[in-house]
Amino acid sequence: MSFDARDVGRDIRELAALLGEVLERQTSTAAFDAVEEVRRDSIDYRQGNTPSRDSVRERLSGLDSETKRTVARAYAAYFELVNVAEERERVRAVRRGRAQGDLGDGLDRTAEALAEVDADTARQVLDDVRVIPTFTAHPTEARRKTVKSKLRHVAEILRDLDERRLTADELDGLERDLESEVETLWSTRQVRPRRPTPTDEARDVRWYLENTLFDVAAEAEDALAQRVTEAHPDLDAADASSTLDFRSWAGSDRDGNPFVTPEVTSETLEAQRDAVLDRYTDALAGLKGALSHEGARLTHTAEFRDHVAADRDAVPTVAADADERYPEEPYRRALTVVRARVERVDDLRPGGYDDPEELVSSLRAVAADLRANGHETTADERVDPLIRRVETFGFSLAALDLRDHRENHTETVADVLAREGVDYAAMDEDDRVATLTESIAADSVGSLDGGDDLSETSQRVCRRFRALADWHREYGEEAIDAYCISMTEEPSHVLEVLYLADLAGVVDLPDHCGLDVVPLLETASALANARDILGTLVENEAYGAALEARGDLQEVMLGYSDSNKENGPLAAAWDLHQNARRLAEVADDLGIELRLFHGRGGSISRGGGPMNEAMLALPPETATGEIKFTEQGEAIAEKFGNPRVAERELEQMLDAQVRARLRALQGDVPEVREEWEAAMDAAGEGARAAYQDLLETDGFVQFFETATPITVIEDLNMGSRPASRSGERTVEDLRAIPWVFSWTQSRAILPGWFSAASGIDAYLAEGGDLDTLREMYDEWPFFRTTVDHIALTLARTELEIAAEYADLAPDDLRDEFFPRIEAEYERAVELVREITGREELVRREWLGESLDRRNPYVDPLNLLQVDLLSRTHLTDAEERALRLTVKGIAAGMKNTG
Repeated sequence: MSFDARDVGRDIRELAALLGEVLERQTSTAAFDAVEEVRRDSIDYRQGNTPSRDSVRERLSGLDSETKRTVARAYAAYFELVNVAEERERVRAVRRGRAQGDLGDGLDRTAEALAEVDADTARQVLDDVRVIPTFTAHPTEARRKTVKSKLRHVAEILRDLDERRLTADELDGLERDLESEVETLWSTRQVRPRRPTPTDEARDVRWYLENTLFDVAAEAEDALAQRVTEAHPDLDAADASSTLDFRSWAGSDRDGNPFVTPEVTSETLEAQRDAVLDRYTDALAGLKGALSHEGARLTHTAEFRDHVAADRDAVPTVAADADERYPEEPYRRALTVVRARVERVDDLRPGGYDDPEELVSSLRAVAADLRANGHETTADERVDPLIRRVETFGFSLAALDLRDHRENHTETVADVLAREGVDYAAMDEDDRVATLTESIAADSVGSLDGGDDLSETSQRVCRRFRALADWHREYGEEAIDAYCISMTEEPSHVLEVLYLADLAGVVDLPDHCGLDVVPLLETASALANARDILGTLVENEAYGAALEARGDLQEVMLGYSDSNKENGPLAAAWDLHQNARRLAEVADDLGIELRLFHGRGGSISRGGGPMNEAMLALPPETATGEIKFTEQGEAIAEKFGNPRVAERELEQMLDAQVRARLRALQGDVPEVREEWEAAMDAAGEGARAAYQDLLETDGFVQFFETATPITVIEDLNMGSRPASRSGERTVEDLRAIPWVFSWTQSRAILPGWFSAASGIDAYLAEGGDLDTLREMYDEWPFFRTTVDHIALTLARTELEIAAEYADLAPDDLRDEFFPRIEAEYERAVELVREITGREELVRREWLGESLDRRNPYVDPLNLLQVDLLSRTHLTDAEERALRLTVKGIAAGMKNTG
């Protein structure tokens, strides 16, 4: 097979040509000419053939309203197709790497690392490692579901053109299919006519779980198992517990979103269970068809006979029917019964499996029996993948986390206890902790019943906890067993949730706790007070018992987005690194196991970036084996939309986590010198001061409001959650997503790099030197990853374009703020080059090529957006054009917030 028959350049040229033909047919020659003229002028400027962008600006300004909309739509559609072409190129690169055995950072490297240790250590690593991607519904996905579906079809056609050996007729058919899809894409509304509901968002997340990850997760885990057995042939990696676990906030995250009701969560749980059970029944039907072994040739194990008997007793009528249909085929009889029990899991009929472990046991018995009869390959290829899927996805597809703001719990507890004559609201922290501890230990101090004596907030929270008990009975605890508390500041905030769960009956100490209570530490005060918070909880009689019931595992979430928004990228990165290490030390001192939950955004400006690099850059003290992190918005589509890309992402995550755990067990971690930490202390404080000085300068909020399209973004139908917490226009109140999205649209991308140069200069001013920084970059994964992330945002920044937006601000504000931004940018570029020793800001050649390919086409969208923002009154066509520019720039930048 030739891997070089097509390349990204050819794909883009052909897709662009198809789009051009559609544009000319569906609009007018004048509109087509306008798109082409703007494109040529923009490329000429980027190539240095013209001294300014005046011709682009003048052409765009002179267009009528409808033509502006057409131009915006054309470039938005172009970038959607470019993104598909680049995804196809990534798949090609992965296939080439697999064929040549040189992927570099995948499971081959895992095998090399495991081969250097003994089998017992390898087994411990596999037992410890657990990677938990958690999908959120945060509104950072600008595309409609319909558009994504069409683009997936385009991707499938490109795959077939790339990988299949086609006849002339087949090739012609695929090319016509591609032309049709581009044609209908052009005719499809690009911007959502309404906001998505929480149910829409949960459905969107479920699509990736059901249609991509259900298959590729098992493939990634199987690939890991194969590498382990290659390194240690005597080690049965197939018996290792699942290393992947998927969770979701979509349909259950109530913080800041009044539309996530118990009814929405119930719908989500039911839909996810239905989806995963359907996949199991389909898989079992296929397995039954494959295992057509004749009984006379088999000698069954006692384990197989026992499981068959138990399954038959559960559904005797089905078993009798199977006997008649498959009298000489024991595996088919067994699997017919197993499939019937799966079908009855969510059915009124008796006999369904009580939990996924029962199904796994039945399947393991079949696999063991096959192996005992010499059919190892059939067990490996047919049964084991289904076992892995059941272990990974259970009966819930993805477990849900509940989340709400701690103020709502405090208000509810105060209202509930007021019924008992207790003035909780007036208590100090020590008294609150004591009262909650006593109430949890006692029998039913308080009630979750509704009533007019409860506030609206309290009624809502009580209803959620009552529903939680119902969800546990209906779907099992494993379907929804974590509760995250936003803005946790005190131990009482954690105990409040435990108290409400106790009233709901999902906690019955000391024997049972059906919930992980997860504090989200996201403020400087909370993180600084982490030792006292966790220490108080561990030593608390009630919470200590709850922890013991949960296996002494405490999950703590670290918030990246707000930390970055409040402190800037360099200070936030260092704060989070230190706090993660501090939490690990606290947990070790307290004798509990810590699972860090990294609340990362999709973009680098909100803590995003390649997850495998982030894992290896974490403090080695935190490498306990388990790691949980958020995936959201367009990052989910980019990572998990294409099966081969998704498998590669999962393999990279598993490789990174296995190697991180292995290093921690062996003590083989990079030395972090005191002078390096001192350098980061100085740089972090200097960066924080410079960043906060910018945000706190009078007039900055107005500058932000006028020099970015924040007013447009707030009105987009992107997500079900409001853009701000209270509707006020302050940086503090604004959510991190629209904050980053706005700066990304203006091409300033300020949250990703601003103040980094000031911080490094602060360190240099205190006697630091560049040689130390270069050593840090070469030898310290944390610092190298941090600098590379800042470098990437600098490379994607275009200050010439950002200046166009700054010109929209009042003159005094522009003169106050934009020179500061320019100076910081230029110094940051200079310092990154000196530290890394690279002239190019980006480390990966393909990424630089992608930026070069995109920039000439993003620029016109920015200039058109500026033109429309500068107008005080817009026609309906211009309003739609403005929204299309937001979508197109997001596609061109491959990022929103």
